[in-house]
Amino acid sequence: MKRIINIIIAFGLALGSVSCVSKLAYKEPELELPETFKYTATADTASVANLEWRQFFSDPILQNLIEKGIKNNYDLQIALKQVASSQEKLKQAKYLQYPDVGFGVSAQISKPSKNSMNGQSLNLFLGKSYVEDYNAAFNLSWEADIWGKIKNQQEVSKMQYLQTYEATKAIQTQVVAAIAQGYYNLLMLDKQLQIAKSNLELSTNTLSLTEKLWQSGDTTSLGVQQATAQKQSTELLITQLEQNIAIQENALSILVGENPNKVDRTIEMSDTSLPQDISAGLPAAMVSRRPDVRQQELVLLESNSIVGIAQANMYPSLKITANGGVNSFKIDNWFQIPASLFGSVLGGLTQPIFQKRQLKTDLNVAKIQREKNVLAFRQSVLNAVGEVSDALVSNESLKVQEQKATEQVTTLKNGIKSAEMLYKGGMANYLEVITAQGNSLQAELNLASVKRQRLSSIVDLYRALGGGWK
Repeated sequence: MKRIINIIIAFGLALGSVSCVSKLAYKEPELELPETFKYTATADTASVANLEWRQFFSDPILQNLIEKGIKNNYDLQIALKQVASSQEKLKQAKYLQYPDVGFGVSAQISKPSKNSMNGQSLNLFLGKSYVEDYNAAFNLSWEADIWGKIKNQQEVSKMQYLQTYEATKAIQTQVVAAIAQGYYNLLMLDKQLQIAKSNLELSTNTLSLTEKLWQSGDTTSLGVQQATAQKQSTELLITQLEQNIAIQENALSILVGENPNKVDRTIEMSDTSLPQDISAGLPAAMVSRRPDVRQQELVLLESNSIVGIAQANMYPSLKITANGGVNSFKIDNWFQIPASLFGSVLGGLTQPIFQKRQLKTDLNVAKIQREKNVLAFRQSVLNAVGEVSDALVSNESLKVQEQKATEQVTTLKNGIKSAEMLYKGGMANYLEVITAQGNSLQAELNLASVKRQRLSSIVDLYRALGGGWK
């Protein structure tokens, strides 16, 4: 038996010397990355995405909301459970190179036919018509990892675990960005409601003045109707804004894992602050930082290992099995040592020859899947660069839009004052006053919207660069 074991081990070592055949080295796909992002003046290596979210968002109320979201958001909790599940599989994969060991106990009584050879032999030699068999044994089975199949299986488990980890980080970046954008949208609605209520006061004053002029005969009833309609339109807008505020508060509550409720806030949108001089860094650094891109690269690494497994399945496999224990045909001397001891060792090489082309098909499919994942990885990088570029151009454009919208509001507010003075002096009609008020209201609402869009574009840029998971 010792000789047999030595022969098997020697043969296994000989095969192991060529085990590198199926060990596929990973070659990172070539990426056509620009040297700098479009719409950036200089190639600054620093990136705002390196900031932790607490440093990026300085508003304590928003920080509290984000902290709640990271702790309670159900999408994030589900992702964390997936990480824990993959971690257990990774722990199990570490034991793949060890043999399977089992223990079994069995008792059997067989009674052959009296007319059979076995039945007559039993009566002749044992003097009874049945035979007993009692067995207690350990069983061992082990496959030598000659071609790296087990190592590749372990690598697959590792890549799957890392994918879930990166997926969790990607979800966190989305949750952080969604909470910030929802919060800024809420502040915008607050500002628009404030503007609408202020405009309602103007509309009420205009209506009161128009009614006095109508009573004195200086205007028609049409002027009163138009002024009333303007006031009613503003009241309708206030109701719609209050509805939108309640809906946005509900959405934010759900994002942070709470029942729909009012969101307390003590600041206005004009008091918010985000980093203004934003550095995007280099595209190559963004690729290594964005969790979704890293996840896609890990999928590629997994497929590379799957190719190695499919290739190893085409080569011979060396399996060693052994069992040993105690065996007896009488229960009273079953555990009599050493008489009842037995053992056996079997080693064998198995080479697949004809499997209806299954093994070759599996290998070709694995290679094709790897090629698909290369393309998917490149597409994820391209999408990431596009998102950063979109956020950069939006931020630059919204800077100009905010400046122009601010100038427009100032002009139209001055226009309201002029129209009211002229109207009181009889040098302008009610339509000019109503038009001036309506234009000013829309301009102020638009300015609040542009400011919110600018804040959102900065948040989008932070997320697109891979920020938010630290």
